[in-house]
Amino acid sequence: MTTEFDESIEGIEEAEESFADLLAAYDTGMNEDLQVGDRIEGKIIAIGDDAVFVDTGTKIDGVVERAELLDEEGNLPCKVGDTLTLYAVSVSANEIRLSRALSGAGGFEILREAFENRLPVLGKIRGTCKGGFNVEVMNRRGFCPISQIDIRYVEQPEQYVGESYEFLITRLEERNIVVSRRDLLNRELEKTRAEFMETLSVGSVIEGEVVKLMPYGAFVRIAPGVEGMAHISELGWSRVERPEDVLRAGERVKVKVIGVQQADNPRQAKISLSIKQLSSDPWDTVQETVQDGQHLTGRVVRCAPFGVFVEIAPGIEGLVHISEMSYTRRVAKPEDLVAPGDPVSVVVKRVDPENRRISLSMKDAEGDPWALVGQKYPVGKTVTGTIEKKGPFGFFINLEPGITGLMPKSKMKAAADEAALDRLKEGDPIEATVSEINPAERKITLLPPAKTVQEEDSWQSFSQSGKGPLGSLGAELEKVLRPKNRA
Repeated sequence: MTTEFDESIEGIEEAEESFADLLAAYDTGMNEDLQVGDRIEGKIIAIGDDAVFVDTGTKIDGVVERAELLDEEGNLPCKVGDTLTLYAVSVSANEIRLSRALSGAGGFEILREAFENRLPVLGKIRGTCKGGFNVEVMNRRGFCPISQIDIRYVEQPEQYVGESYEFLITRLEERNIVVSRRDLLNRELEKTRAEFMETLSVGSVIEGEVVKLMPYGAFVRIAPGVEGMAHISELGWSRVERPEDVLRAGERVKVKVIGVQQADNPRQAKISLSIKQLSSDPWDTVQETVQDGQHLTGRVVRCAPFGVFVEIAPGIEGLVHISEMSYTRRVAKPEDLVAPGDPVSVVVKRVDPENRRISLSMKDAEGDPWALVGQKYPVGKTVTGTIEKKGPFGFFINLEPGITGLMPKSKMKAAADEAALDRLKEGDPIEATVSEINPAERKITLLPPAKTVQEEDSWQSFSQSGKGPLGSLGAELEKVLRPKNRA
């Protein structure tokens, strides 16, 4: 029979076992993530005469020698509460030794420990040599290839001489030590990149640096080791033909993250950026700034077989159809009249914000020459023009830019000299008389110059010329007969 006392004893034993399990898990699990060579960032919790104690995030505090943290003047530039970046050089159940990097004089075994455990060592670049640099590491001579001194391309190796950096030993032999700073930078960069990618999300606004311009867009560094691309269509609301027209390498810009395609390797993640989306879409308020019938000045941004696109405001483009380009010229190709970049005057014919379309007219902006044609060319007026074309129906005669009339073939017989008229060529000047005018249909009918002398076939004119067979006798005979005729 189980009593209440027995149940209490069992409960205590179960609690003790649970607590023991938790304690064991705590003892074995607190340090298992921290290994030799790991980089940690910990706050200073105490400062002693010879050592500085740092919170490692585990149950055991880390210890770094005070002398290693002193500046050039022998002062300790940090205090309790400050955060230090250190490396674990020794990890045991009772102690965690920390260091900025292995430095100073040391034996070959210390270098081997650093090599095997991938621990950073402090080295000073003494000079350049063929293919790289001479580096002093723990009073020993090492070699760093020029490709391993930095992540970016090195243009001036001399700028590194005399500087001290942390390195990783990549090859260790008794008389051959090869080190790499790039490996260490990449190791730190991978961690920074991974941490950044965890916080990155669509919609984030970040300030970055333009690192490379390509025909299709711009690459922007938004964090150490992290780049995204802003497509050329996302550089501005206005049409951008070349990224270098609006950006330059090294420029600081604000970008918006519009797409993130994660990958197992953070380096392979694809990040899409936008500059234009940091400002409002101009089409959202187009009806407030552009109205039908409005006269505007724009810039030709693109020519097409059917017309030209004109930017009338930042990010707002309209189409001038080829039929709306000119009253005064017959336009076969838009390029015959304008080119990209040219300023042009236009009149807004129709605004369609839903479909993001605006119809424009260049010819309405320059004015219709037929508007006053009835006043300038009344019927009966003699005008001078240029033969534009000789056709089977007659001559097309240009009176002024945009005004062309027709002299029908059937009317040319009335010319004073029809043969001379036929000899005229295209481009020759010609005089004509306005016969008919129809402004609505844009038609003017022209007549050739009329005969100024009406030749008479009567005997009277023939005889007066003195060239007939009777000569002056005929004239005298006319004088005799004239009174009788009047009688």
